[in-house]
Amino acid sequence: MIYSMTGYGRASAVRGGREITVELRSVNARYFEYTSRIPRSCAFLDSRLKALLNSRIARGKVEVSLTVQDLEAAGTEVAVDMDLARGYQQALRDMSEALGVKNDVTAGLLARFPDVLTTRQAEVDEEQLWADVSDVAAQAVQNFVEMRGIEGEKMLEDITGRLDTVESCVGRIEELTAGRVEKYTQRLYERLKVILEDRAIDDARVLTEAAIFGDKTAVDEETVRLRSHIAQYREILGSGQPVGRKLDFLTQELNREANTIGSKCQDLDITRIVVDMKAEIEKIREQIQNLE
Repeated sequence: MIYSMTGYGRASAVRGGREITVELRSVNARYFEYTSRIPRSCAFLDSRLKALLNSRIARGKVEVSLTVQDLEAAGTEVAVDMDLARGYQQALRDMSEALGVKNDVTAGLLARFPDVLTTRQAEVDEEQLWADVSDVAAQAVQNFVEMRGIEGEKMLEDITGRLDTVESCVGRIEELTAGRVEKYTQRLYERLKVILEDRAIDDARVLTEAAIFGDKTAVDEETVRLRSHIAQYREILGSGQPVGRKLDFLTQELNREANTIGSKCQDLDITRIVVDMKAEIEKIREQIQNLE
């Protein structure tokens, strides 16, 4: 299957008292590029997430977003610094006696003082958390790949149609260039007859001129290479492997051969066909830039 480099995938599930959500987005890039937005407490998962994505994604600038929300308080522990609380209590008692005011200290009041209550995250089983996150991430990646596959199939259909058009252009060029040397030779004879009138025509010179013309305007090699490149194109498209970089090179070769034909042939009809062919090749190039 052919895959686009642009795509989106999301998955969310509750695992081990946590709601885990993974989102993936990607845009075009020459190689696989990875960026992430994950909680600091889950930073140890970053390299594993990257490896998981790279196992399914060959090219594209991919951004992964991970959120992990504890649904229970078990993930957080609250600690009381009793010595500090007693210190605050004694200080308030001393202040009450010194100022002759009521000492109405409560636990709630003491809890408001700095550092009396502290919170910390409970110990996390890293392997279990990774197992839970990787399960959700795998589903997000699957959704992501499916979306890229749907878009890739549409692009494949467009590219295949344009390859057919390019191949048709090659056939028309072959038809128009067939017998061009014989036609040139005949036109040359007719012109010389008018110029020389009754004088003899040097057949050897005419044949030499015709041979030079044929050598300068021959496009047989170019059309053969174009057909070969088109056949390779179709083979690569059907390989089921990442194709973007391979097809980028072949597209350059298609354009090179088309340019060579255009520079060799001065025939107006062929020039028009070459222009049409190059337009199709350019549209193919735009499409493959989006392929994985």
